[in-house]
Amino acid sequence: VGCNTVIGPGVTIGDNCNVADNVTIIYSIVKDNCTIFSGSRIGGEGFGFAIKDSKFLKIPQIGRVLVSKNVEIGCNVTIDRGSAGDTIIGENCRIDNLVQIGHNVKLGKNTILAAMVGISGSTSIGENVLIGGKAGFSGHLKIGNNVKVAAGSGVIKDVHDGQSVGGYPAQKLFE
Repeated sequence: VGCNTVIGPGVTIGDNCNVADNVTIIYSIVKDNCTIFSGSRIGGEGFGFAIKDSKFLKIPQIGRVLVSKNVEIGCNVTIDRGSAGDTIIGENCRIDNLVQIGHNVKLGKNTILAAMVGISGSTSIGENVLIGGKAGFSGHLKIGNNVKVAAGSGVIKDVHDGQSVGGYPAQKLFE
């Protein structure tokens, strides 16, 4: 565990993990063989609110972040805790620097996120997915297995297994 790192309430960290400097982890379970690079924030409050009349009402964020085995989380990554359920990072995922993962997101195993990807809350990403840098995802989407998303894409609808998409808004690139 590096300098100025805070391991807060509700945290369990497995064997053979490396947590770098200036990391904050709260309300999370990190399994074995994980690396978390400098400046990352895991388990903080998600962007949860409802609108009643003209007022914003805070939705309590009471879930956790579950980080599976053999995951690498780059520098300055933010992973929000779940609101009611959990945010789940699947086994063997690779998350590059400056990625934002919203509350209740689920990443399937062997998924790779390049730098500056943003995934809005409650989106489910399948297994073996490759996501290029600076791609963004609307909330509550279902992205299938073996999907490829081109860099800079804006994904605003579900993507089926095996598809490659790109552009803004993202469209099928080829079959």
